[in-house]
Amino acid sequence: MSLIQKITDDMKAAMKSGDHARLETVRFVLSGLKAAEKEKQAKDPSAVLTDEEAITVLRKEAKRRKESIALFTQGGRADLAAKEQADLAVIMEYLPKELSREEIAAIVAKAHAAGANDFSSLMRETMKEVKGRADGTAVGEVIKEALGA
Repeated sequence: MSLIQKITDDMKAAMKSGDHARLETVRFVLSGLKAAEKEKQAKDPSAVLTDEEAITVLRKEAKRRKESIALFTQGGRADLAAKEQADLAVIMEYLPKELSREEIAAIVAKAHAAGANDFSSLMRETMKEVKGRADGTAVGEVIKEALGA
């Protein structure tokens, strides 16, 4: 079952159960996925969104939620931050499990041993390896620690 189909099924389940908060989030995510699919179909009418492309869209939505949580918390709006946190929890259910700092550090060490010595080359090689399973900010922090900067 494709990721889009799973999200659609979850939307139907949320409708039947009356879970309005989850339904709203799933609808919003599905809307973003459909928009990305239409954008892709503008170039090739027979194109469909792959699971990898769907995960990319979901990661963007998760990043937006994280930024909103930080801004709402900074602004003293705990109610809005809590709503965004709930939305983020729903979105994270559809994303693959992220790598831990230790796993990222191991990948960085492997890239460093392979000859990448500066920040940009280590970042490039590490991001190729993690392929969306880790946040770029976290990877950058691990690389800075490894380089002692």
